[in-house]
Amino acid sequence: MTKFKTEQEQFWAESFGDEYSARNVGDNWVASNTALFAKVFAHMKAVNSVIEFGANIGLNLRAIRRLFPSVALSAIEINNKAIEKLKLIDGIEVYRQSILDFAPKKQYDFVLSKGLLIHINPDSLSQVYDLLYKSSKRYICVAEYYNPNPVEITYRGHKNKLFKRDFAGEMLNRFNRLHLIDYGFVYHRDIFPQDDTTWFLLEKSTI
Repeated sequence: MTKFKTEQEQFWAESFGDEYSARNVGDNWVASNTALFAKVFAHMKAVNSVIEFGANIGLNLRAIRRLFPSVALSAIEINNKAIEKLKLIDGIEVYRQSILDFAPKKQYDFVLSKGLLIHINPDSLSQVYDLLYKSSKRYICVAEYYNPNPVEITYRGHKNKLFKRDFAGEMLNRFNRLHLIDYGFVYHRDIFPQDDTTWFLLEKSTI
């Protein structure tokens, strides 16, 4: 059995993560994600490479591939059953590991965290912020549950597994070269719904 640094990693690598992957499937999710990323990418210039931290079965990456068929896709994922489906995406590069063990060997035009940071142990967030930043050549998108102050929420009966806070704001405070391009909220009753997600598009300055 793999030894993880935090209880949250173990939680997602095992049966709960399996159940999540089986529960969150379908073309409707890909359609909603396509609508979301069409808004996000409208603010960016050429993007040829993408990596998603915590990609699960690849619903976000499939949507991005719909928008940009030739984009090079990479993913980091901890759950083995999710990885089986993730690898069905043509040409994808998959890192089978915890993001806390990831060491970027190159940079990507677009780095994505969507529904990931909310499940990271708060003590590990600084490390994850650094990894997102180091992996990015230019753009970072953070799409999570927003709250102005850190708060823990019971998640499907489980304690210490979901956290809300101002993730993007903390990254902007941490890295002087980052600035905010745009942000938005997608309501769960939208025609292309998300799970009440707030997204932030950040860009590295060249100076």
